[in-house]
Amino acid sequence: MSFTGDVKNEISKHEFNEAGNISLLSAIISNSSIGDNIKISTENASVARYVYNLVKELYTIYPKVTVRKGYNYNKKLLYIIEITDKKDIILRDTGLDNGIIPKSFITDDNEISRYYLKGVFTMCGSINDPKTSRYHLEFVVSSEEYASFLTDLLNTFNLNAKYLKHENRYMVYIKEAEKIGDFLRIINATTALFYFEDMRIYRDHKNMTNRLNNCEQANVDKMIASASKEVSDIELIESIGGLDLLDDKVKEVAIYRKKYPEVSLQELSEIISIETGNPITKSGLHHRLKKIKDLADKIRSKDN
Repeated sequence: MSFTGDVKNEISKHEFNEAGNISLLSAIISNSSIGDNIKISTENASVARYVYNLVKELYTIYPKVTVRKGYNYNKKLLYIIEITDKKDIILRDTGLDNGIIPKSFITDDNEISRYYLKGVFTMCGSINDPKTSRYHLEFVVSSEEYASFLTDLLNTFNLNAKYLKHENRYMVYIKEAEKIGDFLRIINATTALFYFEDMRIYRDHKNMTNRLNNCEQANVDKMIASASKEVSDIELIESIGGLDLLDDKVKEVAIYRKKYPEVSLQELSEIISIETGNPITKSGLHHRLKKIKDLADKIRSKDN
């Protein structure tokens, strides 16, 4: 099962809450078909059961349930819940008697807004598994008016939601991992949140390790290139018998650099200090190698 399915299954196992029931049902109906009856469709059996029991609990009616194969490529089962009895009462109670944008009492405080968002996610929400390459939470809705409403509602929780038109639908989305985690917390999907945060921490740690390894490799490559250039300068000076033109300390560095072409300046300074008994710092070593480079550059300029 997908991570989206896991989240919806977890939501559908929550206990009914008297204060949030109407708000949650309002969100479900807003993202369903409203005509002669209210037709709620979902591919998730757990969600279908949850919606059926919610309507039965609130209105003491028994909606009609139909199960058929969907039209999508994977032929998943589609659960259709049809509400005919008390339709007008339900639309009035859920603030939807004038359209799919609910009246203000449905989302007029943070607590019941959480239930509304829970209902929206069960119907039209999806979220990438955090193991994948990108973090993405989205809701696909039918109108720009509703997309704007939902975006504003999400942003009352500082989720940085945005929306865009996608073909003939609208997509409300959140891309920041921290904000997606906040959303899971808002809808009380605790198990999914723990999994999401564990994977996020793992990925962040892995990415940091990769960055450090890449940085270390870049430093190694830079060190090898620099050492190779230094050896090349020394060999050029040797080719014209110019090593004796260097003072003893600089000549000593040239000999040791050729002997240990693969080590860093820090390592080379330690080797020279130990083997000769004459301490030399990395800075001092760099200064002497600079003299070698200057002499090599003079030789090259004369050749040209």
